[in-house]
Amino acid sequence: MSTALITGASGGIGAEFARQLAARKTNLVLVARSEDKLQQLAKELQELHKINVDILVQDLTQPTATEAVFDAVNQKGLTIDLLINNAGFGDYGDFALTERSRQLQMIQLNILALVDLTHLFLQGMRSRRSGSIINLASIAAFQPLPYLSVYAATKAFVLSFSEALWAENKSYGVKILAVCPGPTETNFFTEAKFPSALGGANKANYTAVDVVVKQSLKALEKNQANVVTGGLGNQLVVNASRFLPRETLVTAVEKQFKGNE
Repeated sequence: MSTALITGASGGIGAEFARQLAARKTNLVLVARSEDKLQQLAKELQELHKINVDILVQDLTQPTATEAVFDAVNQKGLTIDLLINNAGFGDYGDFALTERSRQLQMIQLNILALVDLTHLFLQGMRSRRSGSIINLASIAAFQPLPYLSVYAATKAFVLSFSEALWAENKSYGVKILAVCPGPTETNFFTEAKFPSALGGANKANYTAVDVVVKQSLKALEKNQANVVTGGLGNQLVVNASRFLPRETLVTAVEKQFKGNE
């Protein structure tokens, strides 16, 4: 059986990746900060699917955590066939007024941890001429987002980085996929402190996590460079960013997202 390593696996999209991969008889390495949630998920999947599940409790906002994950995997004698860089967060607010340390933590988690884990595990995949990496971007990657400025910028990085690696690694038999979800049924908006009055609590148009994961795994099988998950609304957002002037878009978003700053 193959083995997948998933960061941010304690809930949301990460936990759903774990459930769908477990149903495919994929062994798992689950990484997150919450030991209790990881243990609960591991027990559920082991009992239901009779697979091996290892948990690694790490805070990937800490610079040493990625190497600790890599070392732990090697000490267990595991080969990672699929790496899913899912961990990440956003933070709503006027950038000049936000907490500086939180913005730097976001860059550390959304970009630096993702890049380092990709680099650490990609070399083995290339030498085996087999393996896959899924990086979680967002439809926010396609345009600047005032009041989510750092978050959108990190996701633009993830999309560009992943597409470049997709091209670099095709000849080595390694698949790289950037997943670009729109609003999804997770705790993202709550944790990002996105105001309810601006739509943060309106889940009418949210995509279910199982749909995001199914579409992602299907795109990976097809060796796509990226996939925009969800329905037509997300595609319209992406297409608008391609055809409308960037200043027009960013001005419209600023008006839409501005709260009581």
